[in-house]
Parts: sequence; C-alpha cells; structure tokens
Amino acid sequence: MPTPTPEPTGPHTAGHVAIDVRDARRVYGHGATGLVALNDVTVSVPAGRFVSVIGPSGCGKSTLLRLIAGLEKPDGGTVQVHGVTPDEASAAKMIGLVPQTPALLPWLSVLKNVSLPEKMNRRAPVRRDRIEGERAGSTAKPDMVELLRKAGLAEAMDKLPAELSGGMQQRTAIVRAFGLQPEVLLMDEPFSALDEFTRESLQEQLLDLWDELKTTVIFVTHSVTEAVRLSDTVLVMAPKPGRITDVVDIDLPRPRGSELLKTPEFHHYEDVIRDRLRGAWHSDAA
Repeated sequence: MPTPTPEPTGPHTAGHVAIDVRDARRVYGHGATGLVALNDVTVSVPAGRFVSVIGPSGCGKSTLLRLIAGLEKPDGGTVQVHGVTPDEASAAKMIGLVPQTPALLPWLSVLKNVSLPEKMNRRAPVRRDRIEGERAGSTAKPDMVELLRKAGLAEAMDKLPAELSGGMQQRTAIVRAFGLQPEVLLMDEPFSALDEFTRESLQEQLLDLWDELKTTVIFVTHSVTEAVRLSDTVLVMAPKPGRITDVVDIDLPRPRGSELLKTPEFHHYEDVIRDRLRGAWHSDAA
C-alpha cells in the first residue's frame, strides 16, 4: 500500500515533518513464538496535525506510541521526531505524554503537579534550541495558572489529586503535558475510563488547548466518534501483525462543538472509519 503521509493543511502547519516513522518493526519474544507487534510501519506526520490511531486490541497502537516516545526501541526501521531520535527529543522536552491513567503525585497540589516538569531537566531548553535551530520559538515559561483556568480547573489549583474526580485528574494530566510546550503530544486512550458526558467535555477542552498551542498530537483511541471529532487524520490499524491499513483525512470544519456530532457529514465519517475497521480485520499483511 502507499506510504501513509497526511498532507499538511490548515492553520497548524509549520511546513515540516514532526514525526517520521520508516519501516518500523517491533517483535516481542524470539523465534517461532515471537509476537510481531508492528510490521514495517511507515507514517509521516506534518507539524501541527491532530492524528488519531484506531484499531482493535493487539494491533500495535500503543506500541507505535511508545516507539515515538522513546520508551521502546524498534527492532527494525527508524523513528525520528523533528529530525532527531525520540531519546534526543525527550531530553529536550519536545515530547509530552498523557497515559491512560493520570499518574499524578498524590502529595502535591494540582498547581504543583502541573508545574513540576518544567522545574526538572533545566538543560532541556538548550538542547531544544540546538535541535530546532531557526525554528526555535519563545522560551518563555508557560503560565500554568492560566492553562489550568482554561481547562476549567481554576477552583481546583490548591486541591490534592485525591480530592478530584476522574475527569478533573485527567484534565490535570493534560495541562501538565501541555505545560512543557511540547512539539509532539502523545496521548494513549486518556479518556477511556470516563463516562460519555465527561469524555465529550474533555474532548472539547483538549481541542481548545490544541488550537491555541499548535502542538502535533498522536491520539490513540478505540472510539470511532472520538477519532472523527478530534482528528485531521485517522490512521486505521489491523493486527497479526500490527500495521496501518488505511489513512482517512477528516474534512470537517473547526471548531468542532457538540452540535457537529449530530450532522450527516459527521456520521458519514463515522461510517467510513467503521467500514475501514471491518476491512482491516480481513486484509492481508502488507
């Protein structure tokens, strides 16, 4: 199949590739019993795009995310983030990660939790300037109080994580990640444990933050509706072995409020993604 390369469009395009994965392969185990989690996956994501990855369990969605984050190394192929290895990008605080669970420090307030990453690895700005070169922007520290306010957490800044609802904890984790001003934000099913109403509310707040900060986002999800609402592009994956089988560009206007979910155009894209997912189950390995 052709190399999946979402074309750069819209106000977030910075004119260069943020994530470049070439022939990435990841195998767990050895020999005949080895599990091929990813098989020769190639994808190029322009800066500023919101890309969702969807597919059945075991198709390698989270593995792909971990390779981009530098948490795992590919057994074959290459992964680059803004032209450097994930390890180099992480050391320069160019990568933010929001896992399925918020992983907040229970003894710190909300404000201290979201402010902590900026205080660590103080050489990161120097490394980032070296990597970005002429693309380097302002190194001004983000206003974490303002970010919390925009995320609807103004009244929770001095509370401990145990005093927050699940949705508020996840909102805090998202603000913490955005607070690093990352070039790339990786999100691994961050809303999967939340009820539908809270999930839709957080989707809207996530889109507001993304629209303002213009970060490249890779978002792993099992929800077709979520993928369509959030994304510029949806990557459809299939298992055994894990691979990308389709790339679907979502041509819907932004901002994408709750009313958009009721339109025929939105339902059309839901149907397209579901059809591609069904086809992924029966497609042959590339």
